[in-house]
Amino acid sequence: MSDVAAIQNLVQKQKELKQEIAKVIVGQEEVVNQIVLSIFAGGHALLIGVPGLAKTLMVNTISKALGLDFKRIQFTPDLMPSDILGSEILDENRNFKFIKGPVFSNIILADEINRTPPKTQAALLEAMQERAVTVAGHNYQLNLPYFVLATQNPIEQEGTYPLPEAQLDRFMFAIKLDYPTFDEEVQVVKATTTDVKADVKALFKSQEIIDFQNVIRKIPVADNVIEYAVTLVSKTRPDNVLAPDFVKQYIDWGAGPRASQNLILAAKTQAALNGKFSPDIEDVQAVAYGILRHRIVKNYKADAEGISEEDIIKKLF
Repeated sequence: MSDVAAIQNLVQKQKELKQEIAKVIVGQEEVVNQIVLSIFAGGHALLIGVPGLAKTLMVNTISKALGLDFKRIQFTPDLMPSDILGSEILDENRNFKFIKGPVFSNIILADEINRTPPKTQAALLEAMQERAVTVAGHNYQLNLPYFVLATQNPIEQEGTYPLPEAQLDRFMFAIKLDYPTFDEEVQVVKATTTDVKADVKALFKSQEIIDFQNVIRKIPVADNVIEYAVTLVSKTRPDNVLAPDFVKQYIDWGAGPRASQNLILAAKTQAALNGKFSPDIEDVQAVAYGILRHRIVKNYKADAEGISEEDIIKKLF
């Protein structure tokens, strides 16, 4: 299949994918869009939302529709790295045998990742970055495609271990999940309090998703679009010559080069999913909120004045 035909096929299949997901998930189109976007871009996503907004159901439904394996890990303060990576045991012949942990799956939902100590967070982050894990000196490759969706509960801070900025940077997107609208909530209640179960069809195979990811990486990008993305990221750094006054006033730390790389990769994916063969500045702006939201560190002045990351990013355009 030529690359042009592959992109046309991807546009059609992602429309069908959204229809399958909509059988179970009411509303939340923007959240679903960003999760699908990060899967096809080959990145990971951080989902920020209060409990009870169907995060697990959403990820489970998406993995079923993509035809991928799905595992959920509930992070707790006593979780050890071996609990998620797996461990070596002695079998009946007194030989060491490796039993794989839940991290060996295509899609991982890392529920409340800020609830587990740094040692266990680091074990998951190695798997995310290297697509491999090391246990007892042996290196084990993970199955591709590999996608981690971590959730963070913004309410509780007590007894949690917030992810440091360097580790947050590993996530391509930070996706904000809000409460449903009144009409959506009525639909949710109607759909979930009956005995009718929606049947979600698998539309993809693993290799197909890997092929689409490769086609997306081949998409050409004009120099002015790359320069726009790098300028946008440079503007978030208070000590940069391009930084506007409000950035110097409200931001302590800006985004690093990984933000520029992810902006372009996500813009390519955004363009491909909309049937375009090259991204433009609008595509960069469309993905900028999710990519920059968790990479800029506001100071106390921004918090005191009630200025959000979104307000700052919008002004940068």
